[in-house]
Amino acid sequence: MTLDPCGATELAPSIWSDQQVIDRVLAGNTAVFEILLRRYNQRLFRIVRAITRDDAEAEDATQQAYLSAYANLAQYVGRSSFATWLTRIAINEALSRTQRRVRLAEVELEEHSGMKPLASRAPSPEDHVATRETRALLEAAIDRLPENYRTVFVMREVQQLNLAETSACLEITEDNVKVRLHRAKALLRDVLYETIEHAAGDAFLFLGARCDRIVQRVLGSITRTAVQGDKDVHT
Repeated sequence: MTLDPCGATELAPSIWSDQQVIDRVLAGNTAVFEILLRRYNQRLFRIVRAITRDDAEAEDATQQAYLSAYANLAQYVGRSSFATWLTRIAINEALSRTQRRVRLAEVELEEHSGMKPLASRAPSPEDHVATRETRALLEAAIDRLPENYRTVFVMREVQQLNLAETSACLEITEDNVKVRLHRAKALLRDVLYETIEHAAGDAFLFLGARCDRIVQRVLGSITRTAVQGDKDVHT
């Protein structure tokens, strides 16, 4: 239990609102930033992975999104929910990484063969190690969707964000969200979608080890930055 800054009551950190956590972080209690990490880790990872289609890249992008959010926390003024603000940062980071990766692949292919790159439809490694056949099928099918449909599908059906928040995070209209989701479902085919309806909540599981790894990396980076800042002040 931790004393509220007002000193009147004791509040459990787990029930602090996002703004209460943010206020404490900005006041110097950086350790409580972990609350936000654990609160939004699965959400960010799922959405970022929908864009990158790579587990390791999604972890790195999620970590960087948190670090960017931490560095700019004082600029959050509540025009949208903190969750939406944070998700936008993560989406931008994932898109930036994907665009850099595509440009690099195009350059390498042109240098070696002069051929234009072809979109790979081969199953990803995680498809082969999935323990449940239906989840593996679902993840493979989602990965083959075009990025704009894939991202909306993961946000709405896997992460189960509502229409308004999905629209706000992607900065598109609610009608566009509906259209993209409809097209995504059509691409997945009727028979596959019957399976997805029952298994979507299990897709791209965000287990404890991955959550802990991201938390440790982000907090470690924040700590190192703070220590270096103190050194610079005293030199």
